[in-house]
Amino acid sequence: MGNGVGFVKRCFTRRANVIEELALRSEGFRDLCDDFASANDEKLQWERSSAPEHDERIAEYQELVDSLRIEIEQALDRAAVVPFIRPRR
Repeated sequence: MGNGVGFVKRCFTRRANVIEELALRSEGFRDLCDDFASANDEKLQWERSSAPEHDERIAEYQELVDSLRIEIEQALDRAAVVPFIRPRR
């Protein structure tokens, strides 16, 4: 699995199995994990920066990280739901 999936598994340790299963079958979810990891990395870079736009960029990346976290949580919630299938008659 890519680096993003590993990062998400470390962030959501209790849901690591669902993350692994979803990542195996969904390229879109893997991309979401990569985006989440990249946004977090960028935020950390700006936290170490002394550039004048430092505070603004941190706020922007924090908003992106929060948004992606919610999106990941929603994807995991959907993946954890077992669909009810009616028996054949």
